[in-house]
Amino acid sequence: MSGAKLRLGPLPKDEPVKLTVTLSAGLKATLDRYAALHAQTYGERVDAAALVPHMLEAFMARDRGFRSARRQATESAKMHGISMKN
Repeated sequence: MSGAKLRLGPLPKDEPVKLTVTLSAGLKATLDRYAALHAQTYGERVDAAALVPHMLEAFMARDRGFRSARRQATESAKMHGISMKN
């Protein structure tokens, strides 16, 4: 393990759903460098594409505006007797 402290920790096992995205060449190169550092930090090689869902999840979890809107939608749904998941 390296001494780097990455925002994205070890990857959990989860049920995948395929989604195709297009990245700029520069962003793909940066993602590849992040994957290399992640492998060095956690001792397990990981494909750069496997990092993307976890990065998006972490990003959305920390987005205050998104959390607030989601909370408001959940509260509104509860008031109307609607069940919301995720």
